[in-house]
Amino acid sequence: MLDPKLLRNDPERVAGKLLIKGYVFDVAKFKAMEERRKALQIDTQELQSIRNQKSKQIGQAKAQGQEIESLKAEMDRLAQDLKDKQQQFDGLQEELNNWLAEMPNIPHESVPAGDSEAQNTVIHTWGEPKSFAFEVKDHVDLGEHLQLLDFESAAKITGSRFTIMQGQLAQLHRALIQFMLDMHTRAHGYTEIYVPYIVNSDSLRGTGNLPKFGEDLFQLKTDSEYYLIPTAEVPVTNMWRDQIASAEQLPIKYVCHSPCFRSEAGSYGRDTRGLIRQHQFEKVELVQLVHPDHSWQAFAELTSHAEAVLQALALPYRSMTLCGGDLGFSSAKTIDLEVWLPAQDTYREISSCSNFLDFQARRMKARWKGHEGKPQLLHTLNGSGLAVGRTLVAILENYQQADGSIEVPKALVNYMHGTTEISI
Repeated sequence: MLDPKLLRNDPERVAGKLLIKGYVFDVAKFKAMEERRKALQIDTQELQSIRNQKSKQIGQAKAQGQEIESLKAEMDRLAQDLKDKQQQFDGLQEELNNWLAEMPNIPHESVPAGDSEAQNTVIHTWGEPKSFAFEVKDHVDLGEHLQLLDFESAAKITGSRFTIMQGQLAQLHRALIQFMLDMHTRAHGYTEIYVPYIVNSDSLRGTGNLPKFGEDLFQLKTDSEYYLIPTAEVPVTNMWRDQIASAEQLPIKYVCHSPCFRSEAGSYGRDTRGLIRQHQFEKVELVQLVHPDHSWQAFAELTSHAEAVLQALALPYRSMTLCGGDLGFSSAKTIDLEVWLPAQDTYREISSCSNFLDFQARRMKARWKGHEGKPQLLHTLNGSGLAVGRTLVAILENYQQADGSIEVPKALVNYMHGTTEISI
């Protein structure tokens, strides 16, 4: 959520910044609502002051044995007027808060303009795409050839955009998770954490998933307002909702493996083949909560941690700065890592690393406090380190061999108990 003081002090500047994200902020409407809010606030305060004065008068008159019925009648009228004004003020404040809740974060000044992913800019590339002496297959054909990837059975027991892995492919999937967790905990200093896969609506509002993106979520049909998590970012970041960290606790760094559940409501038939866009998939998520002065340093660090996984697996990739039109709702800046997929002859997203500044923390009231001074808002960051299913896709396609077998990346051989090749 944006700082209300910033909106009140310079709404035109905010409107200009939000245009980069394609969001049109109605400045005139906001100013009119603000003027009305201030007027109601003043009226309420004046009525409260008059009521307090009249209350004293009644007490004095009563002590002196004077008639107080007329004063009490006037007091009743004041109480009703105050109640009416308070209700108007509360209603307007709720309307403003709901509007603010649907307003995106302001993009950082370094975010390029652009309407879509076509305007994202390349920061750097790593690794050279491999040349194959045979016709490459995509991960679906490879997995089905090995009889280890089964979309048909998954569709039977659940529906489309689900899959079943078995045998060595399921083992490779598990090996990737263990490898990523070990790297981030042992080499990068994250604390591994296990969280619920179901969250309440307050948690989703805290990270900005609600109310804007409710259609992308799987809501459970229970008496409580529960949802399946779209990413571990939601439960992990919300651990610090309504909490105050000490300066000594910062930075707070968590790594969490979890399944993720997304309805893909806005995908409109994209990537219906294979593992690229599933309703259920696994991720190893990196989350940091840091001192505001250190968030851009932490952003560079977190991004490098995701890149380190790709480099260890020797998977070619490129780093991209997202333009305003492709930038997420809560993000001030995002860098996407895109891995090379030979069968598609292109790079595809495998990790998004974002700095939210204080946007999420303001919604969650996640704060820190030094030895002196009042609590201040934390800055929150997260990134995929990595999306496990897409990493599996990249390995299948980049490590395929002429006979349809898959070479196991050297970094994963120990996690595969010495297996160096997946074959029939």
